[in-house]
Amino acid sequence: MKVIMIPSGFKECLDAEEVAHAMESGAKRFDPFIETDMIPMVDGGEGFAKAISKIKNGELIYKEVTGPIGEKIESYYGIFVEGNKRTAVIEMAAVAGLKLVPNNQRNPLKTTTYGVGELITDALDMGVDKILIGCGDSGTSDGGAGMAQALGFRFLDNEHRVININGGEDLLKATSVDATYSDNRLPDIEIEVACNWTNVLCGKQGVARVFGPQKGASPEQVEMLSLALEHYASLIEQAMGMDVRHAPGSGASGGLGAGLLAFTGAKLYPRFDLIMNFIQMEDKIASADLVITAEGSLDFQTPNGKIPCEVARIAKKYGIPVVAITGTVGQGAELNYAAGIDAYLSITQKPVTLKQAMIKAPKWIEDSVECILRQITIGMKMSEKTNSRERIYAYGNKVRQA
Repeated sequence: MKVIMIPSGFKECLDAEEVAHAMESGAKRFDPFIETDMIPMVDGGEGFAKAISKIKNGELIYKEVTGPIGEKIESYYGIFVEGNKRTAVIEMAAVAGLKLVPNNQRNPLKTTTYGVGELITDALDMGVDKILIGCGDSGTSDGGAGMAQALGFRFLDNEHRVININGGEDLLKATSVDATYSDNRLPDIEIEVACNWTNVLCGKQGVARVFGPQKGASPEQVEMLSLALEHYASLIEQAMGMDVRHAPGSGASGGLGAGLLAFTGAKLYPRFDLIMNFIQMEDKIASADLVITAEGSLDFQTPNGKIPCEVARIAKKYGIPVVAITGTVGQGAELNYAAGIDAYLSITQKPVTLKQAMIKAPKWIEDSVECILRQITIGMKMSEKTNSRERIYAYGNKVRQA
């Protein structure tokens, strides 16, 4: 049996490579000689910059920048050279990710993407020709306004005074955007963004309502943030001549997608499509007997471009069965059957606190993969026994007829 393991990371717990190694350990516990292959996947969130830089033999550049709650943190981005082109790889999660926001300060009305703009500026100072940005696992919802400020854009009040956008709530104070002092290198740089293509900035399915609660927003704060981002979209349309309200990917990372579109001229791409340019997996999937994928939470959002279902979509082209393991089975998880996942299960073995579950996760991943393979073996033995009985029955009928 050949098993391909293609996991995403478990947010704030294990990165994709750590999950893959735990999965392989579980498979080897079942059978030390089983043929396995690991393809740790990143979707633009945690681990994106390191993974792409590693694949391209690049280097990491460390830089002190502004974190999501306004404090100074050490972050990083990657640089690799291909042909004569220097490309920077920036991971939003490494500078403004949810993991960087303490639990008692999770309020998307008060978190900023300013550090993302600082990393972009530093990459420009390094003379790069192209910037690749991964949007995912964010702890912010400022529409990318913080990033824009770091790039020289100014937000003004109704008396034309400069105001600081330190979080989503401050967007309501602005009445105009001034691009006079924006970085003049931006028009000459190619910027590509890997993002969730289904996320939009405004409306009933806007980023405030869909993801605000996950970042700590109360129902009242969600509505305030929704109004602020709608107002922000009006400012962008007035200043930049661009309607970003429902542009595909505009809601990515708390609206950072919209800010990148408007203020840097970036092109947004479905994250899996863009990442597939760097990670080759289709041939490996086609040659497998089984694919096991993984993600921290499996729910109604998973079919909307997340790794397990994108992997399943490829596997279904070749008739390869797909099993997903997950930390949490959430609302609407059954929708994943129609999206190509043949079976899924939670790794959680007993009621525990989140902290305990995160500690136990590697062991439970190993146990889950071993269990999956044992169950498949049982099914194979049952099938062989049934086929044997059918052959005996068919032979008996043939003898009687003779």
